[in-house]
Amino acid sequence: MKAFGKILGLVLLGLLLIIVALGFALTHLFDPNDYKDEIRQIARDKAHIELTLNGDIGWSLFPWLGLELHEASVATLAKPAEPFADLQMLGLSVRVLPLLRREVQMSDVRVEGLNLRLNRDKDGHGNWEDIGKVPATQTTPTATPGEPASETTAQAEKPAQPIRLDIDSLTVNNARVEYSDEKTGKQFSAESIQLSTGAVHDSTNIPVKLTAFLGTNQPVLRVRTELNGELRFERALQRYKFEDMKLTGEVAGDPLQGKTMTFAAQGQLLLDKAANVAEWTGIKISANQLRALGELKVNDLDKTPQVNGALSIAQFDLAKFVDSIGQTLPAMAEGSLSKVELVSRVSATPTSVAFDNINLKIDDSSFSGRIAVEDFARQSLRAVLKADTFNVDRYLKPKSAEANSATQVRQAEVASTEANAMAGAGSTPLPDAPTKTAWSNDRLLPVERLSKLDLDADLTFGQLTLDKLPIRNAALKATGQNGLLTLENLRGELYEGNFEAKGTLDVRQQVPALNLQTQINKVPVEKILESQGKNPPVKGLVTLNSNLTGSGNSQKALVDTLNGTASFAINNGVLLNANLEQQLCKGIATLNRKTLSGEPRGKDTPFQELKGNLTFRNGVASNPDLKVRIPGMTVNGDGDVDLRVLGMDYRVGIIVEGDKSDMPDPACQVGEKFVGIEWPLRCRGPLELGAKACRLDNERMGQVATRLAGDKLSEKIDEKLGDKVSPELKNALKGLFKR
Repeated sequence: MKAFGKILGLVLLGLLLIIVALGFALTHLFDPNDYKDEIRQIARDKAHIELTLNGDIGWSLFPWLGLELHEASVATLAKPAEPFADLQMLGLSVRVLPLLRREVQMSDVRVEGLNLRLNRDKDGHGNWEDIGKVPATQTTPTATPGEPASETTAQAEKPAQPIRLDIDSLTVNNARVEYSDEKTGKQFSAESIQLSTGAVHDSTNIPVKLTAFLGTNQPVLRVRTELNGELRFERALQRYKFEDMKLTGEVAGDPLQGKTMTFAAQGQLLLDKAANVAEWTGIKISANQLRALGELKVNDLDKTPQVNGALSIAQFDLAKFVDSIGQTLPAMAEGSLSKVELVSRVSATPTSVAFDNINLKIDDSSFSGRIAVEDFARQSLRAVLKADTFNVDRYLKPKSAEANSATQVRQAEVASTEANAMAGAGSTPLPDAPTKTAWSNDRLLPVERLSKLDLDADLTFGQLTLDKLPIRNAALKATGQNGLLTLENLRGELYEGNFEAKGTLDVRQQVPALNLQTQINKVPVEKILESQGKNPPVKGLVTLNSNLTGSGNSQKALVDTLNGTASFAINNGVLLNANLEQQLCKGIATLNRKTLSGEPRGKDTPFQELKGNLTFRNGVASNPDLKVRIPGMTVNGDGDVDLRVLGMDYRVGIIVEGDKSDMPDPACQVGEKFVGIEWPLRCRGPLELGAKACRLDNERMGQVATRLAGDKLSEKIDEKLGDKVSPELKNALKGLFKR
């Protein structure tokens, strides 16, 4: 037995030596470079590709089946002269015996200088779509008559068993991938690709490192990236993981206006194809000053993917971040958007995104609620937000230099006019009516964007500051679709009063059209005017109802086309810097042929009520029924307010109701003969002057004097004629002298 075993051992040793000798002979006596043409033909017939081998082929047989290709390129059979891929060197080797067990055990795989060129032509056809396809001009050989069908067609093949993959390492150096679209002119590239991995085994962690430079031409953009992590695939379970993923890099290019953004992303990635689920957990993202945490999960990968997760952005300076990426925010107050942070739930589909359970902080304001874009293509914006406090003025665009200049000029004109128009004595001429426009021609609305907006917004504020007005419990509900924006409700509490407004903005046509209805109830009118930068001519609680329309895309255009109606009433107010009592006193003194002996006691005129109705026609408001109730007198007015230049022109009559207060000057003692007479005033000038622009109307004072003279003559007729003539004759004589 020992001899048999020894003999058997010698036989096996001899066979092994023979095999080794054969392998040596094959690898040294057989040169695959002599068979390049046959290899290219096999590539055409079996793989349907055009393989070009410009370099040498190196190989080994046992125990490793090794192969090295140098200077090789691959093209489609449709365009054999236009390679879509080439490489400088490909080196790999496979153990021979494991191949018999459908196991691929490879040593180090190296790829040097790979260039992959993907192109989509003007007809939208990609060159990669022809890989492995036989051109239509070639025909596939068919079986000759009588030839038995192949075994593969005679019976169904058994399902192939998965091949077990085992690679010691994979290295790719200096690879390049580029994509171009001839129809759009867009180009994308990945250059200087460096990839290295550890041992590649199923169900084990595989260290991966990848670096590359990415670029586009529309816009011009360059990105440096580096990716590290551990890849794990479990093919039997169809589960793929990328653990401890770290992606870092820098972005530069035209959109960043010469500046650079550094970025980083970390987390754990999972793809479960069996469950159609993908996850990104432990998310950490940074971009310059911005820092964010979160997690995302995607369901229904085989249908319409549904994304759910959470996002948390730490407090950062948004203004500085935007500047650091070469962008510019609209001009706003200094320090605005310096403290911004967000916590929210996130849900999304390929066509929508929603942020729920929002906790958003912007500077000193906190918001909660929901914001969603239900359809990216239609810009379907939905917002339900509640804020504790928000100062809109802080984030609005300041007035343009042109508008500021016009305002300053107007204020100077008003100040100059006011200095010469104090109504205390009323001895100066009437101020000139303003002629220069008071409104800006700056573009007011982004019409193009609004015409495409699909909006549904419901906003509430505990405290809202708008145009310096402190609005409490403010609420805004607005919708917009197909170019028609509707303000369903805007309401709030202002000082001790409240207001409400609704209306529409139609941007479906070339010239935007505005329709607005407002209700203001017991709001201090001087506060409203001061918020607009105007000097208030009157104080008091205003109640206003209006229904107005206008068209245009600037302040001036809207005012020039303003039409509609309004009614107003101001209660318990004061006409500032306007002593109507003194104006009346001057008129009475004139008729008494006396001179006022002193200066007026006060410069304001308190009143119980000021009311009237307005009819707007192309920016001019007609007010035929102005009425002011002042203790001891009633004031009636009829005139116009030209909103285009913020000027007014009124004829006012003051009716003395009786001596209800002491007159300080004996020259204007009010006797019975002056009771019930309408004393005329003319008010003309800048609207901001208010009653300070009023003067005694000398033209109509003659009519008053004539009436008084007629009354005195009537008394004498009664005294002289007594009962000597009939009443009809006496009345005829009185009427004759009153004309």
